Amino acid sequence: MDYAEFIAGKHATTPDSGFSRRVDPDSILFPFQRQLVEWAWLKGRAALFADTGLGKTPMQLTWADGVVNETGRPVLILGPLAVVRQTEAEAVKFGIDGVAVVRDSSGTSRIQVCNFEMAKHLDFGRYAGVVIDESSILKNAFGRYRRQLIEWCADVPYRLACSATPSPNDHTELGNHSEWLSVMDHAVMKARWFLNDLGDTVQPWRLKRHAIDDFWRWVATWARCVSKPSDVGDYDDSRYDLPPLRIDQHVVSVDIVKDAPDGMLFRVPEMSATSIHREKRRTLDARVRMMVDLVNREPDEPWVIWCETNDEQDAAVAAIPGIIDVRGSMTPSQKADGLLAFAQDGGCIVTKPKIAGMGLNWQHSARAVFLGGSYSFEQFYQALRRQYRFGQPREVHAHVIMASTERRIWQAIHRKAGHHERMRVAMLEASRKAAREYTSRLGYQPSHLAPVPLWLRSLTTLGEK
Repeated sequence: MDYAEFIAGKHATTPDSGFSRRVDPDSILFPFQRQLVEWAWLKGRAALFADTGLGKTPMQLTWADGVVNETGRPVLILGPLAVVRQTEAEAVKFGIDGVAVVRDSSGTSRIQVCNFEMAKHLDFGRYAGVVIDESSILKNAFGRYRRQLIEWCADVPYRLACSATPSPNDHTELGNHSEWLSVMDHAVMKARWFLNDLGDTVQPWRLKRHAIDDFWRWVATWARCVSKPSDVGDYDDSRYDLPPLRIDQHVVSVDIVKDAPDGMLFRVPEMSATSIHREKRRTLDARVRMMVDLVNREPDEPWVIWCETNDEQDAAVAAIPGIIDVRGSMTPSQKADGLLAFAQDGGCIVTKPKIAGMGLNWQHSARAVFLGGSYSFEQFYQALRRQYRFGQPREVHAHVIMASTERRIWQAIHRKAGHHERMRVAMLEASRKAAREYTSRLGYQPSHLAPVPLWLRSLTTLGEK
């Protein structure tokens, strides 16, 4: 063994624990999607981090169907409530039979779909496989769902996590996926590749510089990160070219003299959560008037109004007659009805990113208003991607309305976006390399038996004597 081989042996890997199977030639999946599904079958426990619009729903349904055929046992798909109904409807479109929404373990369908809130009523021991749709729910290191899902699925032989490309600088999200898939414990991952930077109160854990390549190489052994078909292999991207995206920022002026502290000429708002909400209340009426003006300019367009607070949501409902209102205080069924009504009938909807910012396909709409800003880049990105996704035929116009005192929030979003993109490039490159190696192995298809040399046959004969 030379030194290079010694070093290569130190790389963390994830062994295959699944089965070899081919996607049905009559499947509606595109070639790159078929390759991803076949790779996920072979891994047994894997993650598909495919960007919005790349077909996670048909891929996870096909994966589930294959596991049922291989094992003879049902497969469970868990997801957000509105996405659950959408999955059941799309199974019909994709020609996959035996898919039904369930609320407990009494169902007999081959592929059972359930929302996260009802998962506690299920017997996970009866399932051969579990799919988590919108698996970013695992992001919170101390979240209730994260702990329960890891415990419930520990003995399920086949597991698939499906989500859009995760935030690559958020090790918690990747570590929790790894732990749910039984690849590596989150704490072990941190100890191996990360450094605890006590001077950074925002992101105390950061990748060691010398470990960056090795870390992403390891992630690529159990996950595929895909932003376009060519990330998987030699596939055509033309079908997945996105139309232009236009983000217009609208600033509402604020009287910074009013309520200034004693001894000061101006009010200097702090950007804490309390201060942000206070500033939002000062400009609520002006922001709502601007929103109404934008909507009235294009009244025939389906509009999505994203808000952050209940006050903003109440004001939007009062300002736009007939608007679809989906909020946290509603029952799960009421939320699902409202979200599906907008998807089917259009109109105008007001809701929050944490309610409707994941999984929904709203390509029928190309107009959005963010009635206020927040420091969450992920929520902004995911909300925008409900409309700006593959399959969107038109230019998307997003309007961000904020107070002049909130400019710092928008600057923070830009900084996070830049860092996200730099790290995303490293993550995608590691995934592309792993996908190319996998494809090269698939490319070798022996077609004839090789003759055994005479000298080797003679040695075998002597050995027998």
